[in-house]
Amino acid sequence: MSGELAGVPAAPSGAGWGRGGRLAARRRLADRLATGLSLGATGIVLLALGSILLTLLARGLPGLSAGTLVRVMTPPGGGGGLANAIAGSLVQTGLAAAIGTPVGLLTGIYLSEYATDGRVVAVVRFVSDMMLSAPSILVGLFVYLALVAPVGHFSGLSGAVALAVLFVPVVVRTTEDMLRLVPLTMREAAYALGAPKWRVVLQVCLRAARAGVLTGILLAVARVSGETAPLLFTSLGNMNWSLSLAAPMASLPVAIYQYAGSAYDDWVQLAWTGALLITAGVLVLNVVVRMWHRRLGAGQ
Repeated sequence: MSGELAGVPAAPSGAGWGRGGRLAARRRLADRLATGLSLGATGIVLLALGSILLTLLARGLPGLSAGTLVRVMTPPGGGGGLANAIAGSLVQTGLAAAIGTPVGLLTGIYLSEYATDGRVVAVVRFVSDMMLSAPSILVGLFVYLALVAPVGHFSGLSGAVALAVLFVPVVVRTTEDMLRLVPLTMREAAYALGAPKWRVVLQVCLRAARAGVLTGILLAVARVSGETAPLLFTSLGNMNWSLSLAAPMASLPVAIYQYAGSAYDDWVQLAWTGALLITAGVLVLNVVVRMWHRRLGAGQ
């Protein structure tokens, strides 16, 4: 009887074990190299973000005071603040979100759930992607020609519309992608219970994709809250207190743009403080919405 037991395969030869060992070693080396590169890239990003935040804190905190938040912008040496710019940014960004969120949500829902004509979907997606990557200054010029030039003056409303145009494509893309990630079985289960399509979309699909959709809206808010170029052609800015949508309106990005390049130390300090306020506002908004979503999810 041979050395092999019946039905039991022979042990691999030494050459086979050598080739397998070398292959495993190469795989371990590639895994460690990829892990090291990933950790290195993550460290570089965190270092860059940390340096930006530390710089904003170091330069912006010295100018942050109650006077900065309650006084309006004044000429150099006047001891002014950023109250009108803060209020103008809140009004224009809030109005842009109020305009852009429903438009973006409905368009994303249509592309994901209702679109049947491939040509229409391709055109809408192409326009959305083009607007997503278009320079913001082009949007400002477009709104200037459409809303500012015909009436002959700048206005806060035109600034909000320009920001809304930048707001919409971010929400469209995020909403469509998040809805496509909802499992088909969830839709089928709702249809099996007799639910109409609109109810399935609103109460099943949107609820399941809620976190991603909210993230998209927050990304859109973060993008438009710091835009300067569109506002230079639309709302322009205002040194006085004005919340009229039919008149030029101040904003933090425009104030930062005007102050940062000035030769006056107090204006440069206000520019750093304004940049810190924008960053802190977006950060606080993200934290509040995520905590609200987490609490809402735990309550269910």
